[in-house]
Amino acid sequence: MPRGLFPRSLIIIVAPMVILQAIVSYVFFERDLDTTTRRMARAAASDIALLIAQEDTYASPLREQMRALAARHLRYELRFEPGVHIPPPARRHSRTIDKALDEVIAQQIGEKRHFTTATLDGRQKFLISVEVHDGVLRAVVPRDRITVSSPDLFIVLMLISSLILLTVAILFLRNQVRPIERLARAADAFGKGRDVPDFKPYGATEVRRAAQAFLTMRERINRHVQQRTEMLAGVSHDLKTPLTRIRLQLAMMAPSPDVDALSSDIAEMESMLNDYLAFARGEGGEKSELTDLGALVRDAAEAARRARQGELALQVPEGVLLSVKKNGLRRCVTNLIDNALKHGTCATVSLDLEARFAQIHVDDDGPGIAPELREEAFRPFRRLDEGRNLQVGGVGLGLSIARDIARAHGGDLILSDSPQGGLRASIRLPL
Repeated sequence: MPRGLFPRSLIIIVAPMVILQAIVSYVFFERDLDTTTRRMARAAASDIALLIAQEDTYASPLREQMRALAARHLRYELRFEPGVHIPPPARRHSRTIDKALDEVIAQQIGEKRHFTTATLDGRQKFLISVEVHDGVLRAVVPRDRITVSSPDLFIVLMLISSLILLTVAILFLRNQVRPIERLARAADAFGKGRDVPDFKPYGATEVRRAAQAFLTMRERINRHVQQRTEMLAGVSHDLKTPLTRIRLQLAMMAPSPDVDALSSDIAEMESMLNDYLAFARGEGGEKSELTDLGALVRDAAEAARRARQGELALQVPEGVLLSVKKNGLRRCVTNLIDNALKHGTCATVSLDLEARFAQIHVDDDGPGIAPELREEAFRPFRRLDEGRNLQVGGVGLGLSIARDIARAHGGDLILSDSPQGGLRASIRLPL
């Protein structure tokens, strides 16, 4: 079965129509047409039997007069060939008309009398040759005296009417499916973090209800994200105010190991507040725009190189355009490159295209993460204690924020083994 709703619905319409036409055609040609042909052929066979009786009963010249009179009234072309005989024919006919005509004539004139049937003028006439006592009587019978004139016209009319009905059904069905396709595109765009400002419910009642439910869901999600962001922003602001006062008081105190320790703790608290706010916001307020992914990856790599020492190689083509949240995706890539340089001596950043995805790979030669712990690394506030800790110096939100940003674009962040021996972090973005 096809996967799409439109072809499936079309099959539901077309399949019964084809089956019905096949049944009607079979009944018409194999039953009704055969019955009608036999009835009409029986009348023609009765005429032939009468002509045979005249030929065998009367003598010339009365036979010629009776033959001319019969030809005029029956609309037959009659011709008598004296002294001719018809050999026993082998009756093998594939057409229904020929078979029915032979059977009916044999019933009327008897099985022992030899006769043959043939078609003339492109099957518009039938030639019936019958052996009489002193020769062969040949009768040319019009087609309309044997069978219906144009049985093929029935098929033509049925096909034309079916095509008209099918065209109307396709147009109507397309109009019914189009609102569902628009709803699917709007939901897909919303899942990728893109705005759909011109989407409005229309179509059948059920489709309108589904579209309205989608709009309500979208409003609730946006309202929830906005409220969460505002709440975290308020909490961050309220907590940063006393931290700023403490920082100022420490700056006015004489330098000492205790003052330095307190200043370090305050800086760590501010960094934690920024991470909390970024995780809660998830870059949800940023609008998507058409961006050159190659340029974005190069900017992120340059920012990570300035922040941390290490060897960094780029394999990034140009001209890969995609609608993304530019700042959020840059932060995601920067975070992954920073982790790679933090736990390895060299890192490689590459960008490649597949059939439906653009993939940004960040490879390093560090210790990596065990496969059974990779999903744990994405859990918020989860800090790995074994192997390699990607959240060293943080609060366990780095990979959570990166995956949240990737999924906000309708993609994902996947961890796997790197060709360099360490960890590969792959951002998959749908095209």
